[in-house]
Amino acid sequence: MSNLILENKFCVALLEDLAKDKLVLPTLPEIALQIREVVADEEADLSQVAKIIGQDPAISARLIKVANSPLFRGTNKIETTSQAVTRMGQTVVKTMATNMALEQVFNAKTPIVKKYMADIWTESTQVASIASVMAKNFTQLKPDQAMLAGLLHNIGSLPILSRAEDIPALLKDEKIFVNLLDRLSGQIGSCIIQNWDFPDEIVNVIREHNNYEYDSDTVDYVDVVIVAKLTNLENTNHPDAELNWNNIPSFHKLGLVDEVEETEKSEFEGYIIEEIEITQNLFV
Repeated sequence: MSNLILENKFCVALLEDLAKDKLVLPTLPEIALQIREVVADEEADLSQVAKIIGQDPAISARLIKVANSPLFRGTNKIETTSQAVTRMGQTVVKTMATNMALEQVFNAKTPIVKKYMADIWTESTQVASIASVMAKNFTQLKPDQAMLAGLLHNIGSLPILSRAEDIPALLKDEKIFVNLLDRLSGQIGSCIIQNWDFPDEIVNVIREHNNYEYDSDTVDYVDVVIVAKLTNLENTNHPDAELNWNNIPSFHKLGLVDEVEETEKSEFEGYIIEEIEITQNLFV
């Protein structure tokens, strides 16, 4: 059987299971659910958030590290989870804890799927970092929400990869399989995010991030993630790296296609790149 026929059969079966609610979707780790729930409670205080985070030593350690990073660093060194939560604030903590918990979802049984998942996670963290910086510098959107949207944009790839683990022939042709992920991840990913009870603005990102003709009335998180994705692909061999940004509405909406003086552009790009690199370190 040719890889193309195998791919088509796989797509049909996967979408049928999705329509019949038979497709096994990943669940959000319990620690992330608890943090999101307590932060959503208007009567909850920072000590309650810190107590929940303290149940997971790995997340606690990472949050303390993030609180001491250049993005949040203050005059005093942070040494406890409570101090980290106080410095970063509930909203940022919710996003960062969810980000960290999501790493637990990216697991696989076979070496080839582990590689795909590792590549997707790396790309997701890169897009998340760029999206956060773009939102901060070019929009009125929340940088932490943009970061979360960037991190989740490829979440639909996980059930596809889990199903494909049992079909080694499908995974061997990387070009065809990556194209398959692009075709299906938005539809499946939006179902996952809805099941996780994330807001519509994030669901919309998962659904539309591959739609480079997307053009809403106002700049939103879809625009930021599209810009972040294509910026991340610049100077790579990915086919989308050849796209002309001048023809993509999202770049216009963020004001990123206007011509500027070369010196000004170079200084600006240097500042943005440095900020992206600092943000990327949050995931290390």
